[in-house]
Amino acid sequence: MIGSLLVANRGEIAVRVIRTCAELGIRSVVVHSSADRDSAAVRLADEAVQIGPPAAKDSYLSIPAVIEAARTRGVEAIHPGYGFLSENADFAEVCEAEGITFVGPPAKVMAQLGDKSSARSLMASVGLPLLPGSRDPLEAAEAAALASEIGFPVIVKAVAGGGGRGMAVVSSAAEFPRAWAQTRAAAQAVFGDGRLYVERYLASARHVEVQVLADEHGTVVHLGARDCSLQRRHQKLVEESPAPLLPDSLIEEMGAAAVRGAEASGYVGAGTFEFLVDGDQRFYFMEVNCRLQVEHPVTEAVTGLDLVQEQLRVASGEPLGYSQADVRVTGAAIECRVNAEDPARDFAPAPGVLDECRLPAGPFTRVDTHAFPGYRVPAVYDSLLAKVIVWAPDRDAAIARMRRALGEVDVRGAGVATTAQFLRDVLDHPRFRAAEHDTTFVEAL
Repeated sequence: MIGSLLVANRGEIAVRVIRTCAELGIRSVVVHSSADRDSAAVRLADEAVQIGPPAAKDSYLSIPAVIEAARTRGVEAIHPGYGFLSENADFAEVCEAEGITFVGPPAKVMAQLGDKSSARSLMASVGLPLLPGSRDPLEAAEAAALASEIGFPVIVKAVAGGGGRGMAVVSSAAEFPRAWAQTRAAAQAVFGDGRLYVERYLASARHVEVQVLADEHGTVVHLGARDCSLQRRHQKLVEESPAPLLPDSLIEEMGAAAVRGAEASGYVGAGTFEFLVDGDQRFYFMEVNCRLQVEHPVTEAVTGLDLVQEQLRVASGEPLGYSQADVRVTGAAIECRVNAEDPARDFAPAPGVLDECRLPAGPFTRVDTHAFPGYRVPAVYDSLLAKVIVWAPDRDAAIARMRRALGEVDVRGAGVATTAQFLRDVLDHPRFRAAEHDTTFVEAL
């Protein structure tokens, strides 16, 4: 097992990884910006290294700063968490060159799957269904022609996009040139890569993803499906496992497709295959996330597996030690993301100092957070304050437990607002209760 690990992230995911390190006897080192010098992660880690100012580009996104911290502290491995450098193939390659174990897939695998064009081509070659559209990046004129051919609405996506960014839904041919130009400019600015492709847009669809684990010895398993359909601006708010109303046979078919795709790419570690499911319960491959997902706790809750521990075991060269037949999904789990955002102002960020920070507890209730009374929610990072996760024997009981848990959230401070009450309202909505929600649900409220 790895003996020392640098956590190249912040917030609740840094805390999450540090806690697993403590349980496994791994020395943990966390890097942080000057804005996070008093953070929960800094307090919990065995060591902490300040690597730059608040701006992420000069701290958490600075490969030289992170690598220098790893060198000076003599760590064996780096866990990138999610976001920041977690899907940066150049970072993974530098780690490999430095003799530091990157907790994630090999750099070449990440590069192939991080490029949505090459990922789509590979998945199509092993039989994963794709929505009508282009496999390769297009120029504006040929993209407009293809959009008209497959029919509007279409979605324009950045080849290097992710996290709900670098995409635009286009409803007509008249809108297409402007949407294409704006998306290309945004993709170039955000990802440094302006290449785009186009595919049919499913206006009403379920967003379902499959968690996979793969070791270096050729074993790949999937851990069931998560429904992540409840989103705003393509960013998730509520996730649950198993995906409700999907037949077991369909989940198994999607799981087998994800395993096939992971095997074809030479994947190692924890990864997520994302799919869209239409009203006729046909599924279509979207992308692969080459990292731990924010919503991984719902899979942990229904399988009993610690996914961070599994990542570290695989990164240490250990075999998974179990097969697909050994994986059991039990009960139902729901995760709600409590963000420092104001739903009444179109989910605008609401940073500030937390005068009060009381979060839920109770039976089968887990809270992953980095917040505490007196914590200053910074304006320069993601607005996530806490993830509330519950488990129950069935979905109705899980909803009831989550309603209770969200009712215990008491986070207050000047200028601070959260999504807690909004999430309770969502749980009470008849469409959500009946599992009839889709990716357009929040926009329709």
